[in-house]
Parts: sequence; structure tokens; C-alpha cells
Amino acid sequence: MELDQIISGLDTIWVVLTAAMILLMEGGFALLEAGFVRQKNAVSIIMKVFVDIAFGALAFYFVGFALMYGKDVFGLIGTSGFLMGGDLSHIDLTISHDTYWFFQCAFVIAVISIVSGAVAERINFRAYILFTIAMTALIYPIAGHWVWSAGGWLGALGMIDFAGSAVIHGLGGFSALAAAIFIGPRIGKFAANGTANIVPPSNLPLASVGAFILWFGWFGFNAGSTLSATNISIGHIAVTTMLSAAAGGASCILFTMFRYRKADPPMVINGSLAGLVGITAGCAFVSDWVAIIIGSICGIAMVFATEILEKKRIDDPVGAFAVHGISGSIGTIAVGLFALPELSGSVGQGNYGLFYGGGWNLLGVQLLGLIVVCTWGFALTWLALTLIKLIIPVRVSRDEELIGLDVGIHGVPAYSQEHDFINLQKLKGISE
Repeated sequence: MELDQIISGLDTIWVVLTAAMILLMEGGFALLEAGFVRQKNAVSIIMKVFVDIAFGALAFYFVGFALMYGKDVFGLIGTSGFLMGGDLSHIDLTISHDTYWFFQCAFVIAVISIVSGAVAERINFRAYILFTIAMTALIYPIAGHWVWSAGGWLGALGMIDFAGSAVIHGLGGFSALAAAIFIGPRIGKFAANGTANIVPPSNLPLASVGAFILWFGWFGFNAGSTLSATNISIGHIAVTTMLSAAAGGASCILFTMFRYRKADPPMVINGSLAGLVGITAGCAFVSDWVAIIIGSICGIAMVFATEILEKKRIDDPVGAFAVHGISGSIGTIAVGLFALPELSGSVGQGNYGLFYGGGWNLLGVQLLGLIVVCTWGFALTWLALTLIKLIIPVRVSRDEELIGLDVGIHGVPAYSQEHDFINLQKLKGISE
């Protein structure tokens, strides 16, 4: 067997396994969000995750992959690869196009799952299906084309986003912000004077397990983006990923102990995730110490962002914007400051961080790309929800929200408790 065949086989195994790790993150999203929301809405979270996977994969196969990685037109959009057909010769990798699609499919499912948490407990299930199709077929693929495809205009300028701090988390976070504003806060979340009422999570241990699964899957997210089992940077990527996540959690523990006089469990969970989001863009290009700095900043910034959203009366039940939008922005900018010449030199001539003598070029490109991608995500999400609202209500009825989406929309409680059964009977109009 020739060496090229062995390398191709190893790369295929690596990419498929890491894609499977990323898909396992959907279990993490499900547990995290189900633990953060109230018990009466746990089933609705699980159903939305199934929508993400089922409709997201199909939409990306039929349309999204072609728009993202198809033959480029003016650096703006792809035009081949619908149903994995047509000219894809420009995708020159050691793995097959099918393998590449599978890996990228796992990414697109993660994007829509970010938005899911921000609209938890009040979005109409049918409307969510339509928005999932819009996100996975159009919104994310077009933005991804600009950065990651051969010929995309932001990639041509030299933007570095190794595994998606901007393309996935920045876009997903700002889409989540738009969706949360558009749909409005949950009933009872804010008092008449504007102060936020505490809505206790239903199951923090469950949310913690979800976070641990996400943490595990992130090694597939970042290290898998090498697309090669023989890439020697895999070890470094794993280390920076681990250190940033740990720093995010540690900084959040210490900061909440100082600020609230106690370590706040939901904040600490999100602090670790914020560190993971922040390192995603530069995991292959920054030093270990910089990874710790990025994670620490993201963990603290997430706390402030969560507080600001509540002051603005924006209801984000799981902290999707604070974790993904803010940390994704920090991580994208950090590349422009800290990218090492010896690690990022292959990306482009002089395309390394300001603090290492790279000048202002990369930082400027990173800022431009971040603004464009996040604005696109926010604006297109708002437009998509506006159009969906013309067809069906985007938000559930007041009665459905009060009784809970599990019973009100899906007709079954998450847990077989007496009061849930009584609510189900009332909803169906069945007399005892």
C-alpha cells in the first residue's frame, strides 16, 4: 500500500471520529439547556435538539454545503455541490468529499444549537423548524463561505478563524441575541420596574454533565479542524483548548466569589464554556500562556455580559449570547494580537499578531471579519423570524407558555409527576 493511501485512510478515520465527537456535543447541549430551563420545558429542549440534527443535516446536504464550499463566485457564495453533486474539484484534501461534508455537517448543527437556548421556553416549535432550515441552509453557510471556502473574500484578506470563534460562535451568539430580542422575555422574567426575577434552573447536575460533554466534544471541534491525523499541531491544539477552558472556569469561580460572595454554579458552568469558545479561533496559533489569558478574560466577560443583558431586559435563559457571542468576539480579536509567527506564518505573509511584530493588518482583518459575520448573523436572523412570523406565530400562546411547552406543545411531561398529569388532562379538556 502506498504512503499516500495510508495517510488518506488515517485522515479519514481521524475526521470521522472527531466529527462524531462534535455530534455528541448535541447531547451536551440537550442536557445543559434542559438543566438550565424549568422542568416543564425539558422535553421541548430535547425536541429542538432533534430538529437541529434532523432538519439541519438535510438542509445542509441539499443546499447549505453548496453555498458554503461550492465553486466560488466573487468571493461571496458557492454555486456547486447541491446534494453533493457538481464540480467540487477545488476542494483538494486527503479525505473524500463525503468525509468533509460529514465533518462540516457537525459544525452547522452546533451553530443552530447555540440559538436554541436563547429562545428556550417560549418559541413555537413549528417556527423553530423553519428557522433551523434558514440557518443551516442559508445564514451560516454564506457567512462560512466568506471565511473558510476557497476564494471567500474574508479568507482572501487573511482572516484567521481556525475552528470558528467568529464563523460559528460569533455568528451563532449574535443570532441568539437577535432571536431573544425578537421573541421577547419569558412571562414573569422581569418585574414591572424592570428588575430581573430569578428563574431557578431545574437541574444543575444535569446542566453540569451537559457542560462536561461539550468540553469533551470541543477537542474534536478544535483538533479535528486540522483535517489530518498526521498534523503535529494536534497536541498543541488540545493543550490550548484545555488550558483556556480551565482558565475560564477558574476565573469565573474566583470572580463570582469576589462579586457575589459565593461561587455561582450556573456562571461557573458557562465560564468554562466561554473559555472553550474564546480559544476556538486561535487554538493552533497562540501559546499556552495566551490560551490561559484568553480563557480568563472570557470567563469574566461572560459574567458582565449576562448582567448587562438582564439590565436591558433581554431574556437569554442559558446565556447563549454571553458565552458564544462575547467570547467568540474576544477570541477572534485575540488572534490579531497574539498569533505567533512560527505557528501562523503558513497562513499568510506577515499574517501574525500585533504583539509579535505582525503590525496592524491581521488585527484589522479580524475586526472587519468579526463585525461582518456577527452583523450578518443578527440581521439575517431578524429577517428570517420576521418572514416566519408572516406565516405562523413565532411565540407560543400565553396559556401554552404558562402550562409549559412539554405538555402545551408536545403533549407529554418530562417527568411523570402528578401535577404534570393534571395539567395534561386540563389541556386536553379531559374531566376527572
